Amino acid sequence: MSNPYKSVPVRSYEITPKETYLSRRDFIKAAGVVAGSAALAACAPAEEESSAASAQTFPALSDELGNPANAYEEITSYNNYYEFSTNKEAVAPLSKGFTTSPWTLEVTGMVGKPQTFGIEDLLAMFPQEDRIYRLRCVEAWSMVIPWNGFPLASLLKAVEPTLDAKYVRFETVYRPEEMKGQGSAFYPWPYQEGLRLDEAMNDLTLLATGVYGETILPQNGAPIRLVAPWKYGFKSIKSIVKIELTDEQPNTLWKTVASNEYGFYANVNPNVDHPRWSQASERRIGELSRRETLMFNGYGEQVADLYADMDLSLNF
Repeated sequence: MSNPYKSVPVRSYEITPKETYLSRRDFIKAAGVVAGSAALAACAPAEEESSAASAQTFPALSDELGNPANAYEEITSYNNYYEFSTNKEAVAPLSKGFTTSPWTLEVTGMVGKPQTFGIEDLLAMFPQEDRIYRLRCVEAWSMVIPWNGFPLASLLKAVEPTLDAKYVRFETVYRPEEMKGQGSAFYPWPYQEGLRLDEAMNDLTLLATGVYGETILPQNGAPIRLVAPWKYGFKSIKSIVKIELTDEQPNTLWKTVASNEYGFYANVNPNVDHPRWSQASERRIGELSRRETLMFNGYGEQVADLYADMDLSLNF
């Protein structure tokens, strides 16, 4: 399918420099998931390390469709993270100094072996993989991000889901003294998200710990976040402290706030518009033109069968 481009007005605050950076470590490979791609991020919480990383240059990488990865500076300076701010460019400065160590991740619910893991335990237990994924925001902008991390399925298998488990619920840390946005009474904190168990076990679903081979930064969800690349970005919950397996579909923050606009599945679908704007096209951060949005964000071959019995016109 061709991707026609057309020029559109772009607000100045959406434009970030498009520069080429080189990584401090070499990626094993830079293909997409279908072609054995690499991706998943690692970024350092310390301000000194962040500055050092952004001052370096990184190799030119692209996804399996040939889309070049966004620059490290773009990925780490343009962020949706309401726990810190609703202003995308304010998140990075406001999140400096956010405490990511010590950090524990509790996995409970319908599992045979409930456990609490330290972040260092997870890094030691599960080999880190490189994967380049497209990120599609529900606001109709997008990025291509080289993540580092490990499959969520690896963690879930380690705790042994019971036969009754059907869903996976995720919860972000609640720390309003550091995350000033959590002082807003409009949102039901802490942030919660969920996946069906088969979605969580899909090979694409990752727990990310880094970006461009650098330890993941607070603005990107340090020290560990979810990445489900065929879904709109708000499904990929950041700074996770709890994972619970359950037999009931979990409540999610955005569905609670506006169920008519943000559904549980939230699969990228160019044929189903957001109630307030079209989802047929998107603007890649760093570009001035728009491109067609791909069904399932281009990952249909890997995930379409998960929804074979669903009416995709209602699958928002």
